Amino acid sequence: MTLHDFKGKKVTVMGIGLHGGGLGVINFFYQAGAKIIATDLRTRRELRESLDALRIFKGIRYVLGQHREEDFKNTDLVIKNPAVPDDSKYLKIARAAGVPVETDIGIFFELCPGQIIGVTGSRGKSTTAALIHQFLKAKHPDTVLAGNIRMSVLEKLQEIQRTTLVVLELSSWQLNGLAKHKKSPKMAVMTNFMPDHQNRYRSMKKYLEDKKIIYKFQTAKDFLILNYDDETLKKLVPEVKSKIYYYSADAQAVTELENLPKTNQETRIGARLSGDKIFFGAAKEPIAAMPDIKLLGEHNLHNILAAVTVARLFNVPVRIIKKILQEFPGLQGRLELVSEINGIKYFNDTTATIPEATIAAIEALTNRYSLAANQLILIAGGADKNLNFSELARLITKKTKAVLLLAGTATHKLGSEIKKHIFALNQNKKSRSKLIIKIFNNLPFAVTFASKIAEKEDIILLSPGCASFGMFRHEFERGEIFNDAVASLKND
Repeated sequence: MTLHDFKGKKVTVMGIGLHGGGLGVINFFYQAGAKIIATDLRTRRELRESLDALRIFKGIRYVLGQHREEDFKNTDLVIKNPAVPDDSKYLKIARAAGVPVETDIGIFFELCPGQIIGVTGSRGKSTTAALIHQFLKAKHPDTVLAGNIRMSVLEKLQEIQRTTLVVLELSSWQLNGLAKHKKSPKMAVMTNFMPDHQNRYRSMKKYLEDKKIIYKFQTAKDFLILNYDDETLKKLVPEVKSKIYYYSADAQAVTELENLPKTNQETRIGARLSGDKIFFGAAKEPIAAMPDIKLLGEHNLHNILAAVTVARLFNVPVRIIKKILQEFPGLQGRLELVSEINGIKYFNDTTATIPEATIAAIEALTNRYSLAANQLILIAGGADKNLNFSELARLITKKTKAVLLLAGTATHKLGSEIKKHIFALNQNKKSRSKLIIKIFNNLPFAVTFASKIAEKEDIILLSPGCASFGMFRHEFERGEIFNDAVASLKND
């Protein structure tokens, strides 16, 4: 496959989208000389910002508010948005007509001349990929970061040469698009595996099958960086063909690794935690000490260990790794300290779209700031992905002063679980729970209410544990609205 293959071809882009990925796909095929039909179920009004950005491209045909069968039959190629499920009626029509269906990731892997370091996981892949990029860029300045980051990977192709390192964040949906190409990254990183996207997948097994594509087509010359502390990931080892480097925050796990029986498969210890210091393999010199690291949370410790393992495999000097860890603040919308007003801290963790992510956020802030149960106000709730909220509800009843729930399909489910745990607590204790529970149809109203019940040294945390669709266009809009609402408090 070459860029020239698309010249003069009719290409149907299925899903213009709101994140920027669809725009990047259209730009790529426009520059390649293709004839483009862009179709989206959203209306012109809903897509206003995206369509405004596309005005510079002439000759594109738009089909909005619907999909038409003829656009999937009478075309040379369909490029589907990764969020479109494979069993879509329109994709079936295209395949029945003999029209190939592709994703931008599939085309990227065919055309990319550089070395790809792929990162996936239910949580932590964005932070891990960003850290790896920071480490590698310090030694290899032309290193590129791309993937599941609000733009199409195809926009990055022109920056990539044969010697370029490409750090690619990959969702399960994107990995699904690689299966037909039988391609995996030369170096793959798996951060963890947790329940997610059960509104999309029929089972956790199917979700895991898509995740496994990141190493499925690797060879013995390739590398898989694996979280030894994740029980699901450990069970994958027998089917892996590549060299495995484990990372672990558990001293007991490191001992287990050192005593593993020798096999034909090459397995080694990557980054590991000993006491409060990070080491690589058998090295005696620590890379960094935990008190010096800026990132919050135990979950971020695993992200750091994964990134450090990759950095050392590329021989990034320890002094550079240490300096970056001391300075790296994390990513926007991921336990991001937005502001401190009248001694009250406001954290934006909008990308927490599964219960486990919100649990990690609560634990991280509670530990870092030694919070009492009456010092944390949580803003949570939203759209359901068919996930279990029991453990999150238990933690909310133990460690928060108030939970302000955003209206959505998951909110009743989460609220019911919280009430179950409150009832159980009240049965076992003489004093009754004082947890405040309220539902809001408006995020700024929730922020204002939170600010009124908060006291000095309290923390207000947006960490929904749910998807954003319904009330918001996407989780980033949810985070932006939270930030704006907090900023308006400063001006009052």
